[in-house]
Amino acid sequence: MKTSRYTTLLIERKDQVTTVTFNRPDRKNAMNPQFHKEMGEALKIIEEDKETRVLILTGAGDSFCAGQDLKEFFLENVADPTERRRTSKISQNWGKKLYSFPKPTIAQVNGWCFGGGLRIMSLCDFAIASERAVFGLSEINFATIPSAGAMWAPTYHLHPRDALYLAMTGERIDSTEAERIRLVNRRVPHEKLREEVLRLSDILKQKDPVALMVTKETFRLARNLSYEDSIEWEVAKSEENSYLQKGLWVEALKGFSQKKFKPGIETYKSK
Repeated sequence: MKTSRYTTLLIERKDQVTTVTFNRPDRKNAMNPQFHKEMGEALKIIEEDKETRVLILTGAGDSFCAGQDLKEFFLENVADPTERRRTSKISQNWGKKLYSFPKPTIAQVNGWCFGGGLRIMSLCDFAIASERAVFGLSEINFATIPSAGAMWAPTYHLHPRDALYLAMTGERIDSTEAERIRLVNRRVPHEKLREEVLRLSDILKQKDPVALMVTKETFRLARNLSYEDSIEWEVAKSEENSYLQKGLWVEALKGFSQKKFKPGIETYKSK
């Protein structure tokens, strides 16, 4: 699947993996109003596409995403707060869709990743970074704060001291430091980035898509619940998983009992 309907995105599907490439390399893939509109439309289509099992987000050129386009998103709307709010809502809405996306999502971080770009990366399930990637929250450097999800991004993944350091200093960090503080899953040589992302995609494609979807939903809420409440939530989601997949896990357990597969080292494949 290839599409040319967008001006700020390139979209391609191959082997059940859809890659969305942010395509504003001359602006470090900074997000303008058109970008937000197209991301909302693209995510809706990909979510409903039965041939897509994994979604990858990456950037054209030397950047993943440098955040909001300061000129087109902010300066051009300073005199019109209503329009700025409308555009911001569009941005927030597709961000929510990405956060709750029913399929596995991977950020292929190929370069600069700042502000709102850090938000996009953090909304993905996994983040694999090139050794060339650079990260930061630069909002404090122009006397404002990370917002609309950009403050949430580091606080969700990092120790509070590391998150606050990024937000209050505006300093950038390299991929080695990002890996050390667990902002990304791992860093790899730049020339191996796509290979590593596709390797992870292949692992995820082997898993039952219903179980993946329910795992994501369970994880998102369970991490904010008390232990007692989480038990109830997890049991309820486990029952939902069994219902939606028509008891596939029982079939898998029977396969294990008959020594047809080993769950510790392989994935069960239904006939």
